[in-house]
Amino acid sequence: MALAHNSNDIFNKVLEIGRPPNIRKLFPNSRALIVSGKVIDRAMLRKGHAMTIAANGRSSIVIRGTLKAAQRANAAVIIEIAKSEADYCLINMWNLAQYVDAYCNELGITVPVAVHADHFGLKKPVEVDKAKIDIPSMIDAGITSIAIDASHMSEEENLFANIALSSFIPKWAGYETEVGEIKGKAGLSTPEEALFLIRGLNAHDIFPDWIALNNGTTHGIEESDAGIQVDLTREIHEALAKYGISGAQHGTSGNSVERLKRIASETRTTKANVATALQMISWGVKVNQYGNAILDESGNFIKLRGEGVTEDLWHEMVSYANDKSLKKGDYKKLNLPFEKRILAQPKEIRERMEKGVEDFAYDLLAKYFNASDTAPLAMEAILEAGSCELGPKAKRIENPAEWTREKILEKAAKLHKEEKGPKGNYED
Repeated sequence: MALAHNSNDIFNKVLEIGRPPNIRKLFPNSRALIVSGKVIDRAMLRKGHAMTIAANGRSSIVIRGTLKAAQRANAAVIIEIAKSEADYCLINMWNLAQYVDAYCNELGITVPVAVHADHFGLKKPVEVDKAKIDIPSMIDAGITSIAIDASHMSEEENLFANIALSSFIPKWAGYETEVGEIKGKAGLSTPEEALFLIRGLNAHDIFPDWIALNNGTTHGIEESDAGIQVDLTREIHEALAKYGISGAQHGTSGNSVERLKRIASETRTTKANVATALQMISWGVKVNQYGNAILDESGNFIKLRGEGVTEDLWHEMVSYANDKSLKKGDYKKLNLPFEKRILAQPKEIRERMEKGVEDFAYDLLAKYFNASDTAPLAMEAILEAGSCELGPKAKRIENPAEWTREKILEKAAKLHKEEKGPKGNYED
């Protein structure tokens, strides 16, 4: 189906049938095309060897800049926030959709956008019951896609948590699962671990759209020799191919553009989380081509004059960080105390901050992720389905009798248990 993106009639039709019920209820008069995460995934698959940004919306500036980049690239895009970030960001899983909807309408954004709750973390089985309350409340607040991250727990408890919570995720919504806690180069995910999770879910008629792996990324801002292991990712994705699941790539900041291009072209990845680089660029911190902050001889960030926040505000931010003894990787905690101050900057300052984010995100989408012109493909998927509900990409091929609780425990006992990597805060 050939689809002209500038066709107003087609856009109106997609707007009418493609917005999920929670979005229609929250924003009945909106012109923002907020869609399920499934729609974004399908658009990338239709283009082939394409992935889009899942931009971490820690600040208004990052959200606005990313939306402008997506419109410029004519790309379907995801705006997300992690559960843990409610502790240090004004924006959270319960108000993110309001920001996205408002900015889409203000800026005239017409590309499809999913609102994703990333890293909905569960570290203990007792947290599952609380999640049964939280997840519906997030859907009520406009979330259209969610990542159930129980990867901190054992393989069997991870599977049990996903099984228990899957019924609380609407059938139309995007659904991401995770295996192998994201903790850098130690304790990388294996095909056996990924197959255990996805086969167990398949046997229970649960078909995630994405799986996130511990494939060598380390969340943070310091440049390292560690990075995405493309060959490992490809091996695991190929092992999972018959289950129809795409890859979600975490921790892209710090990886070379060549490596990111390989992830898009050589694996089944359709979603790439981008957080730290966008945050630093919005502030005017000097970064290298990988999006990593460049430090001076004293180990301090280099603020580029004439970019990002004003020099005076940057000095205040650094002083605050020093007073709180924040390490470089904890500068993300400046988002909450300084969001109001940033919004109070002169218009030309806010616009240059947005422009920095826009240009960086556009280059990722158009030059490295192969996501340009995926917006029409997302709309095609909606029109062909005739609704916001696209259905699963797979069907059940596993025998449920082989995946009872007892059988799951038996299978898990046979998995080779390895240390998951160094301790730290890697949730976002």
